[in-house]
Amino acid sequence: MGEFVDFFSNSDPESVSTSVKLLLLLTVLALAPSILILMTSFARIVIVLSFVRTSLATQQMPPNQILIGLALFLTFFIMAPTFQEINDEALQPLFNEEITIEEAYDQASMPMKEFMSEHTRQKDLALFMEYSQMEEPESLEDIPLTTLIPSFAISELKTAFQMGFMIFVPFLIIDMAVASILMSMGMMMLPPVMISLPFKILLFVLVDGWYLITHSLLESF
Repeated sequence: MGEFVDFFSNSDPESVSTSVKLLLLLTVLALAPSILILMTSFARIVIVLSFVRTSLATQQMPPNQILIGLALFLTFFIMAPTFQEINDEALQPLFNEEITIEEAYDQASMPMKEFMSEHTRQKDLALFMEYSQMEEPESLEDIPLTTLIPSFAISELKTAFQMGFMIFVPFLIIDMAVASILMSMGMMMLPPVMISLPFKILLFVLVDGWYLITHSLLESF
């Protein structure tokens, strides 16, 4: 313990540099959940799955733990090639002491930039570039992560809400049809949502809804 404290209190340039690197590494680990949410496919998947549950009006079924767990494993499945490239190009050379931390950061950021740029709208990217008064980049390497990440995030939100709207439409039609039938029968005090819920679940099961939703999510990437 004493050696550990002495290491951080040592004023040697080499020790100071190592201490700073360790602090940066701890900062990255602390931001890992945010990185997972905003730099991968997780946000789109979990929002679409939430739209499915809301459109079915099944309250807390499936539970949040199930939706988040499914979104997490789908994210790992979709991001596997990118994570594998990061491991081969940055982590393994760093662990083998073939490159420095700075070089590992640059090599690890490129696969993430390539993934995010493929799903970022030019309009969203131009918004942040114009606000920061950046010059037009010559290549993907010239775009900083501080600009690309929020651009990717709002692009993912728009895409997720577009998919959510398409999911809502058929269930909304069922709600309207049930409400019209109840009104024509004079059953105004009976909640239409209570009657339409079994029909919506039946429709979702008959069309194999979870397969279609998962297929659409995978195809969107």
